[in-house]
Amino acid sequence: MLRSHSCGELRLENVNQEVKLAGWVQRVRNKGGLIWVDLRDRYGVTQLIFEEGSTDKALLEKAAQLGREFVVQASGVVIERTSKNDKIPTGSIEVKVAELTVLNPAKVPPFIIEDETDGGDDLRMKYRYLDLRRGVVREKLQLRHRMMQETRKYMDAEDFIEVETPVLIKSTPEGARDFVVPSRVNPGEFYALPQSPQTFKQLLMVSGFDRYFQIVKCFRDEDLRADRQPEFTQIDCEMSFVEQEDILSTFEGLTKHLFREVKGVELEEVKRMTFADAMKYYGNDKPDVRFDMKFVELNDAAQGKGFGIFDSAELVVGICAKGAAEYTRKQLDALTEWVKRPQIGAKGLVYVKYNADGSLKSTVDKFFDQEALGAWAEKFGAEPGDLMLVLSGDTKTVRKQLSELRLKMGEDLGLRDRTVFKPLWVVDFPLFEWDDETNRFHAMHHPFTSPKKEDIALLESDPGAVRANAYDLVINGVEIGGGSIRIHDKETQKLMFKHLGFTDEEAQKQFGFLMEAFEYGAPPHGGIAFGFDRLCAIFGGSDSIRDYIAFPKNNSGRDVMIDSPSTIADDQLVELSIKVDLKS
Repeated sequence: MLRSHSCGELRLENVNQEVKLAGWVQRVRNKGGLIWVDLRDRYGVTQLIFEEGSTDKALLEKAAQLGREFVVQASGVVIERTSKNDKIPTGSIEVKVAELTVLNPAKVPPFIIEDETDGGDDLRMKYRYLDLRRGVVREKLQLRHRMMQETRKYMDAEDFIEVETPVLIKSTPEGARDFVVPSRVNPGEFYALPQSPQTFKQLLMVSGFDRYFQIVKCFRDEDLRADRQPEFTQIDCEMSFVEQEDILSTFEGLTKHLFREVKGVELEEVKRMTFADAMKYYGNDKPDVRFDMKFVELNDAAQGKGFGIFDSAELVVGICAKGAAEYTRKQLDALTEWVKRPQIGAKGLVYVKYNADGSLKSTVDKFFDQEALGAWAEKFGAEPGDLMLVLSGDTKTVRKQLSELRLKMGEDLGLRDRTVFKPLWVVDFPLFEWDDETNRFHAMHHPFTSPKKEDIALLESDPGAVRANAYDLVINGVEIGGGSIRIHDKETQKLMFKHLGFTDEEAQKQFGFLMEAFEYGAPPHGGIAFGFDRLCAIFGGSDSIRDYIAFPKNNSGRDVMIDSPSTIADDQLVELSIKVDLKS
């Protein structure tokens, strides 16, 4: 070994020991006859000292020539530091160097490789292998590693078996766009990269494997944002002979285990909320319940008073921000402009201040007197010092707009504490959602989701009202995982395909293998998949999942470090039977 110890483990009890360290030069401080070198590896930083008089002159000169990120090996004796550094674990000692070997010199790096760096996002993405040397980045990947190990530990204890499923599979028309891979030996035919191992894990249940999981790479060719990447990781799980409650209990257990073992946090009982209530009271299907500020509908109290904007609206709805009546006119004007941005799309904002003296002041005083505004306040449960914010419009749009405003107010008022974790199961999702573009229903989750038994009769008369045996786990307003009880019989699956607009021929071509498997004794089964990258980001207190992926893509789906995606040679295209105009 080139080292006897890591750069993070030496302490006072090691004083007078001869040691050998190896790592990267983080910093050199040259005071002429005295040189200190901070040596860094994955485990920490140790200070090396070279001192005129007790250090060989040639060795002193060699140390003076070291640069940032040189890879070196140093041998010497551990001594106690006279000026200790309590900010690092090794801050009570240093190594008095007797031998120094430069294992590899280095160019000056394009940015400072320390926790506080001068490198912007684009530069650090280009040199990601250097960015990964920084402690703050390394800690995120160490957190990811720990999450993986604890997941496997819990799943193994619960009798789950980890099974790898294929990466080259069949393209399906539902869901996001597939990444496709041309087949050289089957000209004109293509594989797809899996958006999830959905059908394979169901086939494993048919196979009798009873409890399956996999920490698996998945791929979706979709527009990117902070919490999306073209390739991402799931904790993918499936169980047989279970009902919805069994799934929720098992994976609530996994979530609590991870929080306890990785963060030292004991989670409270995970509450339940129906999809309908989530939309009615929070305006989205992944509500942040760290703070209250529920929606209050005002149609009966706000319409019929001559205010045309309210009278013509399908829904008048608002939130009450406790203690925010002291917002200034400037702050309220800024809020109004914020909701009018194209990203939100509201036409305006009505506010009512509940002043400390009990009076009510609003932007619509012309239409609503104190008694009318008092009726609003009563509906909101408002008290002196509170601020009521009201929007109106068609139901679906205005709920989405108010949801964004609620989250902004929660952030501005300091109610979205990253050290507080509020998990929530959202249940009873609709089975279908209508797509205006294709003018037909699509599966809200996927085509294999089971409808609730009591709603099956509605499939013919009112498919939009059918509820699914589907559930999502939400933590602090972020969807962490989702799943469902699956259809496990051929006839119900055929009925589902019919209502999704598949012909019998299309269903057979795409999913005939699964339909046939159901004829050989498929057990009742269900499962869930956790977004592992998102889960890591929640644990680490970050908004972006990119921080927890070793080599992520940027917002354009590019890996700027290796310059991918890139063109390929014309002869490769020809070999893959992909037509190319060689003249151009």
